[in-house]
Amino acid sequence: MKVLHVITGLDAGGAETQLAMLVRHSRHESDVVTLYNPGPIADQIRSEGTSVRDIGMHGNRDLRALVQLRSLIAAGHYDVVHTHLYRSQIYARPAARLAGTKVVVTTEHSIGETHIERRKMTNGVRGLYLASELFSDKTIAVSDVVKDRLVRWGVPERKISVIENGIDTDALAFDPDARARTRAQFGIAPDTYVIGTLGRLDPNKRIDMVIEAAAPLLGENCVLLIVGRGETMERDKEAAAKAGVADRVIFAGFQLDSTAMLSAFDVYVMASVQETFGIAALEAMANGLPVLYTTCPALDGVTTTEARQIEGSVPGLRAAFTDAVKAGPGSRQPDTTVFERWGIGSTARRIDDLYEQIYRDRSKRGRGKE
Repeated sequence: MKVLHVITGLDAGGAETQLAMLVRHSRHESDVVTLYNPGPIADQIRSEGTSVRDIGMHGNRDLRALVQLRSLIAAGHYDVVHTHLYRSQIYARPAARLAGTKVVVTTEHSIGETHIERRKMTNGVRGLYLASELFSDKTIAVSDVVKDRLVRWGVPERKISVIENGIDTDALAFDPDARARTRAQFGIAPDTYVIGTLGRLDPNKRIDMVIEAAAPLLGENCVLLIVGRGETMERDKEAAAKAGVADRVIFAGFQLDSTAMLSAFDVYVMASVQETFGIAALEAMANGLPVLYTTCPALDGVTTTEARQIEGSVPGLRAAFTDAVKAGPGSRQPDTTVFERWGIGSTARRIDDLYEQIYRDRSKRGRGKE
């Protein structure tokens, strides 16, 4: 089968990284289109042999994108169009149907209780989403939490399949050489304890609260390493300066080699207000890191000593950081039982199977009309 993935952009982020892994592990021929901002993940996908095209959308109301997508999809004779993230869903789902595509699938990565991809969940946002959903055969929810939110929002339960995100556990394994190299890159001594976080910097991640909580512990023997970029970076830097620890909080910006960054950490913190899955926590666990998290649907009901849920407040975070620093670096042996259900190979197979099942069902219905 020939599959076209359409995503809003390919800057660094969980949905974008998940798409890159899905394309790598799919048994079907794949192409990728971004509406705008192809970013570093586009370069990564291209380097692995998959085509990535950017249609250069100029804004939320750039209706030319619908025409461009329809023409591109029709010219490519795709069997499946798979959309990711809100704006691509709004434009690519109807475009795929107009182009005559048999199978249209959506993955919902980022619907929260109050926001969808940092958009407030207004009536207008919901109306556009549900209108374009009519053109989709199935929506893949990345967790049961996401499924429940979609149903409450108005997506029919019969049209939702839960397929959890996957991770490449082998690629994320702890690398002592990368640890030494990364620490040298940022001027961190080998015996300095590193509190780390990795991902897009936005209000939901509450990096400013992490900085405030960690501040009393930071000094010659402990630093905070923040990997990622985003809209709150300047605010977060101001928080570090206000707390008097600007020289002990390192903003690394975007880094393509997540394994090297994770290997440099001694504990991983995820202080999000809400998450739809929490793949970053699983990636840190695959690297053998102890994880402190405020919310992570992927770990709901999971028993592991490697991850600990903590209170989402400055005192709660500070107490957890104090315990972690006192305990010191661990052995970096991941809890392998946690990953039996989350390998990217399994996720890709289930998605490929879904494409094929929908295609067969549509073909049968088509023959029945003859």
